[in-house]
Amino acid sequence: MENARKTAVKLLCRIDGSSSYSNILLDEHFSRSQLDAQGKKFCAALFYGTLERRLTLDEIIKSYSAKPADKLNPEVRNILRTALYQILYMNSVPESAAVNEAVKLAAKNRNPAVKGYVNGLLRAFLRADKKLPQQKNPLEKLAFEYSCPLPLVKKWAQEYGRQTAEQMLATSLGRPPVTAMVNTTLTTPEALCEELRAEGFGAEVNAHFADCVNIAGASPESAEAFKKGLFHVQDISSRICCGALGAQAGETVLDLCAAPGGKSFTIAELMGGRGELMAFDLHKNRVRLIAGGAKRLGLGCITAAENDAKAFNESLPMADRVLCDVPCSGLGVIRRKPEIKYKDLAEFDRLPEVQYKILETSAGYVKQGGVLQYSTCTLSRAENDEVADRFLREHPEFEPAPLGEAAKQFGGECRLTVLPSYFDSDGFFIAKFVRR
Repeated sequence: MENARKTAVKLLCRIDGSSSYSNILLDEHFSRSQLDAQGKKFCAALFYGTLERRLTLDEIIKSYSAKPADKLNPEVRNILRTALYQILYMNSVPESAAVNEAVKLAAKNRNPAVKGYVNGLLRAFLRADKKLPQQKNPLEKLAFEYSCPLPLVKKWAQEYGRQTAEQMLATSLGRPPVTAMVNTTLTTPEALCEELRAEGFGAEVNAHFADCVNIAGASPESAEAFKKGLFHVQDISSRICCGALGAQAGETVLDLCAAPGGKSFTIAELMGGRGELMAFDLHKNRVRLIAGGAKRLGLGCITAAENDAKAFNESLPMADRVLCDVPCSGLGVIRRKPEIKYKDLAEFDRLPEVQYKILETSAGYVKQGGVLQYSTCTLSRAENDEVADRFLREHPEFEPAPLGEAAKQFGGECRLTVLPSYFDSDGFFIAKFVRR
């Protein structure tokens, strides 16, 4: 029978040596896994928790290891990481069970010395009353406490200030809430909550947006209400983005980087299903995702098609509103994909130029008096404010446009950085422009 701890170790080893996203890797494994529901729940908690606390756990291993910690093979390192995570962060697991199960996994290693090494390190940690390594530098303390690489801690502290950076770090840990946009063309939030509760889910209307609900329980996509097209899963930050666009019934709207389609669906619902919404992606399989979602939701006003957002397409119509939710570093969704924070920040250096090219191309589809909106799910000035500032400098035919009350209450008017602490949401950025 499949072992939840062994599975978590195996998946952590796989993600260490690949560019896979944690959620995709876990979903793919669970689709063919022999673990029962309780086993999957424990495995997922251990997998995500260990991944997001990896830096902290590695510092502990380094501090207590009798041999160079950087010489450990991936399996041994992840056995230790998962055991330490259980000891420190999973109150439901007895310390003795965490140690004993780790030793059992280590005993299966080809090197017979591994079992003794794992047992010795974990018991030394417990004998020391779980004493943690100490850092003298304030930013290094933040990096250790929130398990975030020092370069990213420094970046956020420099760009957003020390206090805000610590809030961002604190909200980058833990599992995010599950929220959904109600398909208001088919049902009401109250009726959807009743139907979900009847299926065994926890459901309540969101405190910030009356057309969204918070869902607790098993995978929402397994609900009959989902299959009937009564909702789609969407973070609150994306709901804010769609509302800020301000699309009206009967208008022509382009969503140029739309897959998997969540923002297109919300915009169409806010339009009452009346008008023309063209949703694009570069890849055919992702276009199919958009089309399939629109069909499930009964949103016939959405047309999904392939298109390269960086290249102007003369066949597309001029639009009342254009949304370009561009590819980004994803530093606002670390809570969903912890592996993002461990990437070398230099990998993101090329992104602002790509983002600007998409924004500039998108501007060509906007009617006179029409709206252009730029958004990302990252927290990086270079990808957010600097791209927006450059666009305004180089395109005087556009000027900033108001986002609405949601932005004003957080000190923004024509652009907004949505910090996770505002709505318990993803980190997000929105800038809105109007063609003069």
